[in-house]
Formats: sequence, structure tokens, C-alpha cells
Amino acid sequence: MVEAVQLVFILVSAIEVVTSLLVVTAKKLMWAAIWLALTLITMAGIYILFQSEFVAIIQIIVYAGAVPVVFLFGIMLTRTRAMEEVP
Repeated sequence: MVEAVQLVFILVSAIEVVTSLLVVTAKKLMWAAIWLALTLITMAGIYILFQSEFVAIIQIIVYAGAVPVVFLFGIMLTRTRAMEEVP
């Protein structure tokens, strides 16, 4: 019988795999950064399941909080016509 923790782990892992695939296949960089943030948040969820709360907090603050924000600022500040879609 599958325990509740194992079921949550399977669910969070499935979400993580799907969002990581969406990071790689995203056509727009903004969506890739958003999917990356969600991937990193689900990794923090797995750390919580492993009872590593400190590592989960650091994962959320540093990686899920700062890295996608830096990516989004870089995308917004370097936006040119070459990056826009062609109609």
C-alpha cells in the first residue's frame, strides 16, 4: 500500500518533471523563467519531504526567488527587435 508521503513525493516529482520539460521547450524566455521558478519550488517541496527544512528555505529564497528574477530583469533590460516574434 502506498503511504501518503510516497503519494505526495510521486505527485511533486511528476510536477517537477513536467515543469522542467516546459523550461526546455518554452518558446519565450519569460515563460522559461517562470517554469524554472516552479521547478525550483517543487524541489524545495521534495526537500521538505526529506525533512531538510533549512535546505528547502534556502532553495526558495536563493534559487526560486533570486535566479528567475535576475533572468526576468535580464530579459526585460535586453529586449530588442531581434527577440520579438515575427508576425
